[in-house]
Amino acid sequence: MQAFGWIWQDVRFGARTLWKDRRFAAVAIVALALGIGAATVMFSVVYAVLIAPFPYRNTDRFVTFFIHNTARPKGQRRLGLSVPEFTALREQTHVFEDVFGFGGVNVLYTANGGSDFFNGCWVTDNISSGLGMQPELGRPLSPSDAQPGAPPVFVMTDRLWTKRFNRDPKIVGTVMTLNGTPRTLIEIAPPRYVITGCDIWIPTYTGHADIVNSETGNMPLYLETSEHLKPGVTLQQAQADVDLAVRHIATLFPDDFPKQFTVQVVSVADYVAGDFKGMLLALMGAVLMLLLIACTNIANLLLARATAREKEIAIRTSLGASRGRLIRQLLVESFLLSVAACVFGCFLAYFGVKEVVAMLPVDTLTESISIELNFRVLLFAAGVAVLTTFLCGLAPAIHAVRGPLQAHLSGTGRGMSAGARHGRLRSVLVVGEVALSVLLLTGAGLLMRSLLRLQHVNLGFDPKNILFLDMSFPNARYGTAEEKRHFLEQVLVRVKALPGVEAATVTFGLPPLGSPSSNDITIPGKTHDQPWIADFDLCDQDYFKVLRLPLLKGRLLEQKDVDSAARVIVINQTLARAYFSGEDPIGKTVKFNALDQVPDAPHDAYFQIIGIVPDAKNSGLRNETQPQAFMPYSITGVDTARAILLRTAVAPLSLLPEIRRQIWDVDSNVAISESGTLESYLQRYGYAQPEFSLMALGAFAVIGLVLVIVGVFSVMAYSVSLQTHEIGVRMALGAQPSDILRMVLSRGTRLIIVGLAIGLVASAGLTRFLSSEIWGISVTDPLTFAAVAVLILAVGLAACAVPSRAATQVDPMVALRYE
Repeated sequence: MQAFGWIWQDVRFGARTLWKDRRFAAVAIVALALGIGAATVMFSVVYAVLIAPFPYRNTDRFVTFFIHNTARPKGQRRLGLSVPEFTALREQTHVFEDVFGFGGVNVLYTANGGSDFFNGCWVTDNISSGLGMQPELGRPLSPSDAQPGAPPVFVMTDRLWTKRFNRDPKIVGTVMTLNGTPRTLIEIAPPRYVITGCDIWIPTYTGHADIVNSETGNMPLYLETSEHLKPGVTLQQAQADVDLAVRHIATLFPDDFPKQFTVQVVSVADYVAGDFKGMLLALMGAVLMLLLIACTNIANLLLARATAREKEIAIRTSLGASRGRLIRQLLVESFLLSVAACVFGCFLAYFGVKEVVAMLPVDTLTESISIELNFRVLLFAAGVAVLTTFLCGLAPAIHAVRGPLQAHLSGTGRGMSAGARHGRLRSVLVVGEVALSVLLLTGAGLLMRSLLRLQHVNLGFDPKNILFLDMSFPNARYGTAEEKRHFLEQVLVRVKALPGVEAATVTFGLPPLGSPSSNDITIPGKTHDQPWIADFDLCDQDYFKVLRLPLLKGRLLEQKDVDSAARVIVINQTLARAYFSGEDPIGKTVKFNALDQVPDAPHDAYFQIIGIVPDAKNSGLRNETQPQAFMPYSITGVDTARAILLRTAVAPLSLLPEIRRQIWDVDSNVAISESGTLESYLQRYGYAQPEFSLMALGAFAVIGLVLVIVGVFSVMAYSVSLQTHEIGVRMALGAQPSDILRMVLSRGTRLIIVGLAIGLVASAGLTRFLSSEIWGISVTDPLTFAAVAVLILAVGLAACAVPSRAATQVDPMVALRYE
């Protein structure tokens, strides 16, 4: 009980002491709160994404695997297995408790004379038990629901139930027409139970050879797999087991597997985080640097403050206080600052988490991930507060009680601090926080330069004033090429007649962020060791007009080519250079081997090259343009989706309602799955993630820079106040104000230069961890490093200038009587 009394006494005394020095306490609390708040925000994201990303059971044993085609230039990755391959995997692996699968399907919901588009999935019959899912409403999906002849049923996610059906509890048990089939809604999945963005789950039977029906576009169903490892099984053991099973399956289905491949087993958490994981860890490292800057800053202020209190501490020591007792008292004061900063930091983190969630690029993370301030995150913040107590307070407390008692009592505490006792430690702390700030600023500068390069990359086409609409078709009506062509012709005639539409076209994929179809090609008379790859797009004669791609040689597609489904193609320059180097490709033929696998496409067909157009980005903004061909869209009706691109003379979005009406006037069963401007599409999928990385790291860098300014200014101001007596002596002996200014300013400048040099050297080594986020520039870009050096010198000198000028205005007579 006596110990608790001492603690309470220390807390009361510490609170009174800090209250007397309110300006110091306010600066310290705000500076530390910024560091704790930023660390708490980033830990919230790390915890949600990497530690506890899913609400499913046994998430630590939740894995999936990929098959990499090593013969392809970039190791093309296969994500799914056909139904018979999936069944074989279940039978031949021995390391899994559960193996369940899901495959995407576009779902058209027909109601009230129109159609809505939903993202759907075929799911295996054990999905509910595999995920450990208890329904929010209704009954769980059971294996009997997937048996042949069972009444058609489906599951709806909480997200769709909320957005589309206003959480109506009566909806369970109702029959909805999905892709032309009446199905009964039996279950509302609980929140965060989302599979690859699917809002509708349809059970499928995997006990037969394969699934081929209208809902899969007359193509075999492929399922992505997820598995639960048995307890105690490692990823390495799973890797060996799955590799053996897949290689055996490849002998059973040789046409579906590449000749050379590797199998990679990964945790689902790592798969979902994807490339974002690297950036997330880099940001966590950055925020820890920021926290260290804040701790360094406060430690320096506490050290200067403790130095100024040396006489007080000496008197308390002479009255019987032990050094341990004094250290405890000073640590209690540091702890009070940390607790106040923790509370304020959590307050800032509450809003910071909301801002981070709002800033996250669309589709970066699955909706099963919930980023929020929970108990564990707040526990982390409390742990940070305790840690900062020791980081900030221990060194100043020990230094405050060191040294001979007589020296403290006989000298002036303020004058002594100008000496070497504490000056070296404060100098080291200033150098450290400057170096850390340089690291943050360099990273942010590189990301800024990279984003600017990305935003100015030559796309090869003009994306301005282009509107796109992705359409999903009911396969029962548009399963053939002729049916699709007839519908699209009617739509194009209508939309081209609208005021403000300059040109309109049909396309299979949207440029420039993803190639619509990449596959092996065959060119007669040419042999090669490695596979030859080319993309192809399905379009019509106005595609080049909409994108403003000029003709370089030959001719473009014409209406007659589309009407007759002619076997002709227009190619880009990359394809011409890659496979027809030194010869004229016009008139030559190319076979796209993937078309042999498409039911209604021409098989063993060779397409004649009739024209060449300039290169345009077709595999993302950062990647080199891939070989590409453009063929009439009437070649095949495969796939349930097509897109319309329109170049407009007016604001594109102003035409969207009327174009929707025109499409639905032709057929109200066709759903618009996505629409918008091509510029917004570029922003969403091309620029949003680099912008997020820049804003996050840039915010930390700015906070770090502010903390450095506050720290350098505060420490220099303290140093000047502690050197008042020395300055007075110098001025009394004839020193001029310019001499005093030079003395004080040079001391601060030396510290900044040393910190800058250390920071630049460290940056040259550490910025390589940002290499995956940086494009178009080197990770040691000289311009960025030079800009950071100039900025640090400028703000550092500015922080030193005011205290230095104050030193020149000291009255020698007052200074000589100081203390």
